[in-house]
Amino acid sequence: MTKTLYERLGGYDAIVVVVEDLLGRLKADERLARFWRNRGEDGVLREKQLLVDFLCSSAGGPLHYAGRSLKTSHKGMGVTELDWEAFMTHLKATLFKFELADRERSDVLAFVDATKMEIVDV
Repeated sequence: MTKTLYERLGGYDAIVVVVEDLLGRLKADERLARFWRNRGEDGVLREKQLLVDFLCSSAGGPLHYAGRSLKTSHKGMGVTELDWEAFMTHLKATLFKFELADRERSDVLAFVDATKMEIVDV
């Protein structure tokens, strides 16, 4: 039986650790910090949980994502191509930090890249 990406990534706990590392990098980046300015801690924690749920669900895990669509949740944020490139740089660094195997890293990057049109304002 073929394992889901969720299983190959190590399940819920592993995805949470990756998300925490990635969000720390994104919030510390001067180019991207504006997306978290003036946000309450509770709102940031809610977004983190929604991201974890989205990734777990999308990777074939047992969680249900109950958030809004990516297009709706990013509408009006002004995410640019340069923002996307910075995000992808941080994502790659996070995946390398946790020494993901080539197959899993490629699968994650392909999945995330497929969401670009719903997130970047064109």
